[in-house]
Amino acid sequence: MKFAMLALTLGVAAVLSSSSLQAEDKAGWIDLLPDNKLETHWQTKGNWSINEEGVVSLTPRPGESGWTRYDSYLWLDKQYRNFACAFDYKVEPKGNSGFYFHVADRSNPVQQGIEVQIYDSHGQDKLTDHTSGGVIPKIPPSAQNAKPAGEWNHFEIICKDDQLTVILNEKVVNEVDLSQGPLASRPKTGYIGFQDHGLPLKLQKMKIRELP
Repeated sequence: MKFAMLALTLGVAAVLSSSSLQAEDKAGWIDLLPDNKLETHWQTKGNWSINEEGVVSLTPRPGESGWTRYDSYLWLDKQYRNFACAFDYKVEPKGNSGFYFHVADRSNPVQQGIEVQIYDSHGQDKLTDHTSGGVIPKIPPSAQNAKPAGEWNHFEIICKDDQLTVILNEKVVNEVDLSQGPLASRPKTGYIGFQDHGLPLKLQKMKIRELP
């Protein structure tokens, strides 16, 4: 009886898992790392790689530092206006990166796009736009919710028309009206990318869904 119950439980779990994946597909989610390959959806001249477990690693080459090597960023090959994007990230102590979107010109993302900050900000007292979940320029998150360096964090970033919602580790940390303030003049559509700041970074479980 115990073995029969175990088999039934495993069978139900498998069906639920399959149903979940099917529902996700029907919802329009796209796996951005299919078959653990970067080249399917991403472009870069930086030293980004992916392992058999689907973990993307940025390992800057000797002499690579700073954040102005824009062709070393990890860029999606498609432009988006309205989207939901989810991914996990992990930084080392003092780690620094960023999630860029609505980048009209990939050679000038700082002025021609919007950045959600990725930073080793666990334990940070003062909230700034460089706290994880902050929106650059000049929009700090409402709370510090990043985990310590070396632990995985989960981001969900949703952009619908002029409304940006940033969720970090299941907590809404930023809600921004993109039609107001310093971001009002920024492009409304464009590329998505991850910053190469000359510091190690890991990413996994990356997916995106285009919104109407």
